Amino acid sequence: MLELDGAIWFRSGGRDWGGRERIALLAAIGEHGSITAAAKAVGLSYKAAWDAIDAMNNSAGEPLVVRATGGKGGGGTVLTARGERLIRTYRALEQEHQRFLAHLGRLSDLAGPAQQDLDLIRRFMVRTSARNRLFGTVAAIRAGAVNDEVALALPGGQQVIASITHESVETLGLAPGVEAFALVKASSVLLGVPGSAPDSAPDSALDAGAGLRLSARNQLPGSVARVLPGAVNTEVALVLDGGATVVAVVTHDSVAALGLAEGSRALAVFKASSVILGAL
Repeated sequence: MLELDGAIWFRSGGRDWGGRERIALLAAIGEHGSITAAAKAVGLSYKAAWDAIDAMNNSAGEPLVVRATGGKGGGGTVLTARGERLIRTYRALEQEHQRFLAHLGRLSDLAGPAQQDLDLIRRFMVRTSARNRLFGTVAAIRAGAVNDEVALALPGGQQVIASITHESVETLGLAPGVEAFALVKASSVLLGVPGSAPDSAPDSALDAGAGLRLSARNQLPGSVARVLPGAVNTEVALVLDGGATVVAVVTHDSVAALGLAEGSRALAVFKASSVILGAL
């Protein structure tokens, strides 16, 4: 089951200035009347608490917290009317947000299309600079002295092999059956076609993803979907036989020499050490 969580932040322009932790700090100040006690209650240092208060006061354009003078104990720290109103507003919004998450949680319990759509939305949220993101399930892990070899099974039946440290495997919680994704830079992807390798293979061997004897562990066959020439290099998108797309950036001369064109067969080749793995 997909677990959903989230939090509300107040933002002024492009600047975040209030979220769950800072609202908790304001509420603790209102309860204790002391920065020292409030900071301790929410697990902040005295300096960090004042830094947060200064940031909130500056972002709000008016004080949310002020020092009080006199009274029992010689004064303390109190919330202004705006600070108190901010807490009430945040808590009201948070209640609505929790209702929204609960509603999404009920959707996530559904089988079929709703669950698949939520999984897909989660994948859309992954943002990286790598052009190639291949989602799949860990099929096997082979432990080594320093690095482990992880086989990621793609939905179409092909596999991506990654060589990463054993520590990374543990940190990511990778194990057979765990969902993960592979990141590969377009500049790390080489393209091959029948007759372009030292030991060339007929097209039938290329279709099977075999026959071209290369040292790279990842050799994924597919068909060219688009060829986009640039000022210096050309971007070639290869739709793998399983349905995923791999993008490679190669020279104009390479495109011409290999005869790459829409619909032609090719092989995406990249080393296991060029693959970065991430966990969902």
